[in-house]
Amino acid sequence: MFNPMSRLSPLFVLFIITLFSCVHEAPNNLDYELSKVMGDKSHYILPSSTEYDKIPQSPVNPLTKEKIALGNLLFFEPAFANEAKYTAGLGTYTCSTCHVVESGFRPGRMQGIADGANGYGEIGERRHMSSLYQAHEVDAQGARPLAVLNVAFVENTMWNGSFGHTGPNASTRQAWGVSDAFTKLNELELGALEGQNIAGLEVHRMMYNKETITKNKYKKLFDEAFPDMSEEERYSRKAASFAISAYLRSLLTDQTPFQDWLKGNHNSMSDQEKRGAILFFGKVGCASCHNGPNLGSMQFAAVGVDDLFEHGGIKTNINDARNLGRGGFTLKPEDLYKFRVPQLYNLGDSGPYFHGGSKNTLEDVVRYFNNGIAENKRVPESQLSPFFRPLNMNEQEIKDLTVFLEKSLRDPNLQRYKPTSIVSGLCFPNNDLESQIDLDCR
Repeated sequence: MFNPMSRLSPLFVLFIITLFSCVHEAPNNLDYELSKVMGDKSHYILPSSTEYDKIPQSPVNPLTKEKIALGNLLFFEPAFANEAKYTAGLGTYTCSTCHVVESGFRPGRMQGIADGANGYGEIGERRHMSSLYQAHEVDAQGARPLAVLNVAFVENTMWNGSFGHTGPNASTRQAWGVSDAFTKLNELELGALEGQNIAGLEVHRMMYNKETITKNKYKKLFDEAFPDMSEEERYSRKAASFAISAYLRSLLTDQTPFQDWLKGNHNSMSDQEKRGAILFFGKVGCASCHNGPNLGSMQFAAVGVDDLFEHGGIKTNINDARNLGRGGFTLKPEDLYKFRVPQLYNLGDSGPYFHGGSKNTLEDVVRYFNNGIAENKRVPESQLSPFFRPLNMNEQEIKDLTVFLEKSLRDPNLQRYKPTSIVSGLCFPNNDLESQIDLDCR
């Protein structure tokens, strides 16, 4: 019988075999070891931004493409920066001023400043306080802003976990509205992000009502996103928060080398990255705390790092309640100085790190944990996490773990979450004169 394969050149056959072996290379010993220390790999696979049924969301704010599209625009829209302290600040800042795409949705500098600042640079690193404002007048917070990537997997938001009515906060009702008046929003049971963003739009001096929404030509988009809301709620901070929260829940880093590896592409990580991952999930024990799908968790831990006022933070000082972590919200002594375990994706896009910005690079962070010695003497040793201890990694292991954090967990395509234009046509993410020059959008 005629065999068509007999006509194929041996070199061609070898090429085909080589091609498929490159695409589907068999796992090596490091892959087997990593799989063993991880356990259930499917637990860590993140959904894509369009897999709405797999993305955690609030029952009162189900995800729709219309909400996400609106939230995407609002997140970058300076036109709603309409309650600035001074006229010079009107229409100059956005949510993305402090959650910069190019910086992994974190500030490109140590502290985020919205109203009361100028400049952008390349990744937000040149943002600085305006000479027209006094320090107490700017919109700056006393802790380094968290990245909003993979925030769908965060049940209680903020460093102290103060927003949200479920999870660890289910037993904190007595604290709602006490140390932070805005946390009384938890009683509405809207969802952590939804409540936080209602408060955030007020804190960050952005007014949403029928007049401002209509003036800025967003009325039709609000109508399409919230057809079942009453007009009173539809043209309000609540609806804006719901749209922004829907958008934030869609910010998923599902295109990283580590995510590709989880899905079966054993070529996506180098051997060094795999060794770092084995350390992370294995003997170093990072996953004891960083164990959620986003490599964060709803645990609160004290690791004794400095506060923001010690590293150049403005509008903050030693008495800032944010320095107290979870205890500043719950008012329980056992919660003092404990902060929520953050997600770890795209952290290499910008430093510094921790709530106080005390470490400039990811290698600095790894070395801090390896040494296991608290730098903040105000944090009692009794409050420190039992996992915060010397790890005894050697230099090569420190390098391997750092490379895993920097490279394997980096999604290189975050620009897919940034609009090409916004309704107002203004410069974004910032619209002050210096930023316009930096962004070349005058």
